[in-house]
Amino acid sequence: MSQWVQLRIQAKAAQVDACENALLALGALSVTLQDNADQPILEPELGTTPLWDDTQIIGLFDADTHTAAIVEQFPLMFAAEGGVGSVDLLWEQVEDKDWVRAWMDTYKPMQFGPRLWVCPSWCQPPQPDAVNLLLDPGLAFGTGTHPTTALCLRYLDEHIKGGEEVVDFGCGSGILGMAALLLGARTMTGIDIDPQALTATRDNAQRNDIRRDRFEVYLPQHTPAVQADITVANILAGPLNELAPQLAQLTRSGGKLALSGLLSHQADDVIQRYNEWFVMDTPKQQEDWVIISGTRR
Repeated sequence: MSQWVQLRIQAKAAQVDACENALLALGALSVTLQDNADQPILEPELGTTPLWDDTQIIGLFDADTHTAAIVEQFPLMFAAEGGVGSVDLLWEQVEDKDWVRAWMDTYKPMQFGPRLWVCPSWCQPPQPDAVNLLLDPGLAFGTGTHPTTALCLRYLDEHIKGGEEVVDFGCGSGILGMAALLLGARTMTGIDIDPQALTATRDNAQRNDIRRDRFEVYLPQHTPAVQADITVANILAGPLNELAPQLAQLTRSGGKLALSGLLSHQADDVIQRYNEWFVMDTPKQQEDWVIISGTRR
């Protein structure tokens, strides 16, 4: 018998907060929001949490929950939370299976270029003699599954020859910095605005036997003067445009630059922004995403 049931609700953006608060007040163990109309939200402004116009809300409850009582009480609680109008409710039984094992089974070793593999800790590396980066999903963004991360990893596999000083602005999980070091870079400076990302980077570097003196991590305001041989930044178009002078300053004359987190239609604007400091290359694309690169003038 299943241990959980879930209440599925179709709502408009203006109804989401009231629905979420009502579900939690009625004993939901968790509440999940999903896009209900294939509406992308590609680059929200900083400090905002935009919602889809049509949102699917899923409240998870214990299987012993009195579902009829919840259905009866929900409209009253929804109205008490400021909800306007009505919403459709649908109870579903949650499949009973080993969710941890199911999740682990979906995350497999991935290859990026001729040399580099990213492997979860519970899998045997397919090529033990290759450059194998051990990384499990965790606190911060970046496991190699997203096209922008994959593009950056392939760039590093191609351009790291040995002995480079590398900067990763927006280091997230530390995946790009660790890949650079394992491929032969001498040092890595990771920079991120999120303290959790710095923690994740340190933990992941330790798991890969990378000495702390080879991989230093900083908040942006504490970053020391660096002249990198290669600078990578996998963030978003808006921040990349704003950071152009800073990323140029971090890169030595003749040094390399790789930028991702960009949709294909955003590439021209970012290239134009960086032309002042870099000779830019033709973008490379994977699905709807691109990486742009260049050489410091």
